[in-house]
Amino acid sequence: MEKFTVLRGVAAPLLQPNINTDAIIPAQWLGSTSHDLGQKLFAGWRYDLKGAENPDFVLNQPRYRTAKIMVGGENFGCGSSREAAVWALMRFGIRSVIAPSFGDIFFENSLQNGLLPVRVSIDEARALGEHVAAAPEPLLTVDLTRDRVVAPDGREIVFTLPAERRAGLLEGLKEIDLLLRYADDVSAFQAADGARRPWIYERSSRAATGRETA
Repeated sequence: MEKFTVLRGVAAPLLQPNINTDAIIPAQWLGSTSHDLGQKLFAGWRYDLKGAENPDFVLNQPRYRTAKIMVGGENFGCGSSREAAVWALMRFGIRSVIAPSFGDIFFENSLQNGLLPVRVSIDEARALGEHVAAAPEPLLTVDLTRDRVVAPDGREIVFTLPAERRAGLLEGLKEIDLLLRYADDVSAFQAADGARRPWIYERSSRAATGRETA
């Protein structure tokens, strides 16, 4: 997983609430690995029925075509549990979504894949969206090393993330990799505990080899 430290890039405002995973990546594009999920991101909104771009959609506007950050509304990523919603955002080039709240599964899927979900207040999200829309260049900085979002006018917004999740993103480690860092501690605990309570481990060993008796 790619490390996430400091990201500065174009931010696209899409502030409507309850953007669900089917809107992010429609189900009809999940049946084949040949589809470019980034191209199909928000396909129902980006394209008309003939496949032509909708010029009014934010990601089709010239200033937002290279977006690396999205500013969303409440409950972003709600709906089904499809992990492909995160894959589609990242394939397009988006590495962080800033919103007042997220669908629980989308939030976890984001962290597992290296996309940073940043929770801010509703007022802060709206202000960021307005700043981005009005700025000559729609740039934001998401700084995970300082837990800050820096707006175009220099104003900073503090955010928080669970410590283990933050460490995983900073180091580019998935959840299992984070757990494996404690392998020596686990082994040391088991050795000490086995010395204190050997009968537990003896029973576990018999069960594993099929020699457990009633």
